Amino acid sequence: MDRSLAGRPGIGRPSASRGRRTRRSPDGGGGARLAHRPEIGSHRGALWRALSSWARLPAACASLLSRRRRLRITLLALLLASPPLVGGWLWLRHSSLVSVEHVQVSGVHGPEADAIDAALLGAARHMSTLDVHVGALRAAVAPFRVVRDVQVSSSLPHGLHIRVIEQLPVAALAVGSARTAVAADGAVLGAALLSSSLPTVTAGSEPATGEHVHDANLMAALTALGAAPAPFARLIVRAFTGPTGLTLAMRGGLIVYFGDASRPHAKWLSLARVLTDPSSAGASYVDVRLPERPAAGFAAGTGPPTTSAQGASASSSEHAATTESGPAALAAGLVAAGGEPAGQEPSSTGSASSQTTSTSASEASSTASTETPAAAGSETSQAGPSPGG
Repeated sequence: MDRSLAGRPGIGRPSASRGRRTRRSPDGGGGARLAHRPEIGSHRGALWRALSSWARLPAACASLLSRRRRLRITLLALLLASPPLVGGWLWLRHSSLVSVEHVQVSGVHGPEADAIDAALLGAARHMSTLDVHVGALRAAVAPFRVVRDVQVSSSLPHGLHIRVIEQLPVAALAVGSARTAVAADGAVLGAALLSSSLPTVTAGSEPATGEHVHDANLMAALTALGAAPAPFARLIVRAFTGPTGLTLAMRGGLIVYFGDASRPHAKWLSLARVLTDPSSAGASYVDVRLPERPAAGFAAGTGPPTTSAQGASASSSEHAATTESGPAALAAGLVAAGGEPAGQEPSSTGSASSQTTSTSASEASSTASTETPAAAGSETSQAGPSPGG
């Protein structure tokens, strides 16, 4: 029996095909072919590696957490300390330790100054230097049209500084018989801010209080009036658009040709220098359209004063300065105070402004003296309408 089994293939000894599947040939013969399936082994290896990775995951997490122990302790301490810290900060912001006690208000002028101060002080008393409500301060001064904005800075423990940015009236806007105050930026401030010293500008329609005017000629006049230094602002009667552009009628009949609203500070300074020169006494108009070359003109039949008349004009100017009357005296005070009107020239016109500053009064008077009295008179009659025209 052993011999018979040994004679049969695959029986009684290890078979080389163990672990392999046999497949018969398609012709039905008895021969068998071995089929190799390597993908089964590869799938099993990938599955084993995945299971091994998942098995090692808790150990990796534990190692990471152990390395971050200090971080975990810090986070836990912050979580525990957050409620007391937040509560303490909220208590401190509203405590008497930082309550507002000293309020300083700056930038307020005009007849409503006291009322504006009282409104801001009343609103600030309910705040602390760590909890300043700018919106509440703006709401407190909202009824005052003259206030454009407020800026606030606090100083610990009890100080508060409030800077008021105003839009003061620069002209009285006349529409028929109605009059209302208007600011340099075109904001209509209402009739309550009118005063007799405001120059007059006219418009075709009356905008409502709080609105802005948009007419180009009117805005040019308001820009020039807003740049006028205080000594000149009190002498302007009317601003209008004439044949030479923007024209200002001053008290005493003097006409000033501005042309447009460009470089207004340089033009006002040029006008001041011309008026302080004795040779321009009695001029009927001053042309500052080119502030580097201003010109003073005289009415027909008149001319610049002679040398003897200049001495008399100088003495009269000194007398006018003593009595604080007349545009020449105010211009002299402006130049003596520093020669620079309020505000500064825009950066684009800074060089031109410096040229205007360097222009002497003698150059201005020499430019004006080149015009004959007749020619000046004819020019005044063409381009210089009377203040009431």
